Amino acid sequence: MHDKNAKVRIVKTDTLSNDWYVLKKYTFELQRQNGEWQRQNREVYDRGNGATILLYNRDRRTVILTRQFRFPTYMNGYPGYLIETAAGLLDNMDAENRIKAEAEEETGFRLANVQKVFEAFMSPGSVTEKLHFFIAEYSAEDKVSSGGGVESEGEDIEVLEMAFDDALAAIDRGEIVDGKTIMLLYHVAQKGIL
Repeated sequence: MHDKNAKVRIVKTDTLSNDWYVLKKYTFELQRQNGEWQRQNREVYDRGNGATILLYNRDRRTVILTRQFRFPTYMNGYPGYLIETAAGLLDNMDAENRIKAEAEEETGFRLANVQKVFEAFMSPGSVTEKLHFFIAEYSAEDKVSSGGGVESEGEDIEVLEMAFDDALAAIDRGEIVDGKTIMLLYHVAQKGIL
């Protein structure tokens, strides 16, 4: 996957942690625009790639979101409970099938059709993860369980159905602060889907 024409030489790799995910420290040389080589060090967190989805109902102008505790946000001075779109790591599955399974686990909605809208690196300065972004229309008939996530994975997820305009206003009020969720809500607004 590395571009062989890229002007990067990896000099040394040290594994700093291999617990929850893998954290490595790389020493590398990068050829600058002026042609000179510069040695740099970076720590890179590899947690795999993921997918996220915004469920929407066009007739009712509603969206399905989740609320769950996120310890890193708590450690950064936030209450810890984030309102988010359903999401998960790919875990060696293709993005479309993984997000269908994740949406059902977290929200209780079984989706037949999902639409991929884009891919993005969310924190490219330190995390390798690339997210695949999806949207899907839902109806009451698609609800097959209460959702809530997988308890054995530590998930305790509250499922929220919100009016689309309320979700957009929640961004302005600082109640929705999750990047992937903001991106998908704005995408749906900008494309005129809702």
